[in-house]
Amino acid sequence: MKKPPYPHPVIAREGWPFLAIAVVVAILVTLWSPGVSVIFWLLALFVLQFFRDPARVAPDGEANVLSPADGRIVVVEETHDPYANRQALKISVFMNVFNVHSNRSPVNGTVESIAYFPGKFFNAALDKASLENERNAMVLKTDAGQTVTAVQVAGLVAKRILCYAKEGERLYSGQRYGFIRFGSRVDVYLPLGSRPRVAIGDKVSATSTVLAELSS
Repeated sequence: MKKPPYPHPVIAREGWPFLAIAVVVAILVTLWSPGVSVIFWLLALFVLQFFRDPARVAPDGEANVLSPADGRIVVVEETHDPYANRQALKISVFMNVFNVHSNRSPVNGTVESIAYFPGKFFNAALDKASLENERNAMVLKTDAGQTVTAVQVAGLVAKRILCYAKEGERLYSGQRYGFIRFGSRVDVYLPLGSRPRVAIGDKVSATSTVLAELSS
C-alpha cells in the first residue's frame, strides 16, 4: 500500500488550542511579573513537548506489527481478545505524560469495526485498565486476512480519546489515526503464533519499533 506524505504538522493539531492558551497566559503574566512568569513559560514548554508529533520511518517488512504509540511495554501475554472474540497475543504500550501521544496504525489493513466503551480512569499501567477504563477498540483485517486489534485506553488523567479512522477505511502501517490526551496506553491483540520482538520493560517508539511479526 503506497504511503502518502506525512499528513500533519510536527505539533499535533489537537494541542494548538492548549498551546495558544498557555503562551497567551505566560505573556500576560510576564507583563505583570517576569519572575512569576517563569512558572507559566515552563507550563507552556510542557504543553509544547506533550503535543509534539514527529514524523517516523517504518521498517520494511510485510509481517511487521509496528508500535502504535511511544512508551514502555507493560504486557506481553496470550489472552482473550474481547473485541474480536478470540484467543490472541496481547502487547501493551504504556504512555506517560512525557511520551508522544499520537497513535499510529500497527499494520496495513482495512478497518472492520470501531467500538467506544465508556469507563473509569485507573492508572493505565495497571492490567485492569484494559477492560475497565474508557477505551476505543479498532479491529483491522490485513491483506493476508489476519485480524489485528488496536485499543486506545484512557489513563489516570486522560480525559479524551480521539479516533479518526472509519469503518471500511484502509490504513497503512504507521498511519496516524488517533490521539489520547494526558497519559494512557494502547493494547494490541495479534493472532496466536505471532512472534514478539519486544519484552516487558522495553521502551518503544510509534511506527519505528516492531512489536511483533505476524505468522505466515
